[in-house]
Amino acid sequence: MLVKEVLVENQVGLHARPATFFIQKANEFKATIWVEKEERRVNAKSLLGVLSLGIIGGTVIKIIADGSDEELAVDSLVDLVKSGFAS
Repeated sequence: MLVKEVLVENQVGLHARPATFFIQKANEFKATIWVEKEERRVNAKSLLGVLSLGIIGGTVIKIIADGSDEELAVDSLVDLVKSGFAS
């Protein structure tokens, strides 16, 4: 299992379009992936789950993955968040 923290810097956070990019990227991997904000953890491959966290700009989230490609999955998602969700 691999865990990394990342700061969501874009103004709107993880809503609608950015969340869609995030979920599409998460679904490229076999690993089980979660997003955690404070004490809530949701499936990173679920649009409703990710949106339910209400992640806004300036929030630190944890990206957690467990599986054969966990390192690549976490690194790719961290890079996506740092890029401001450029597809």
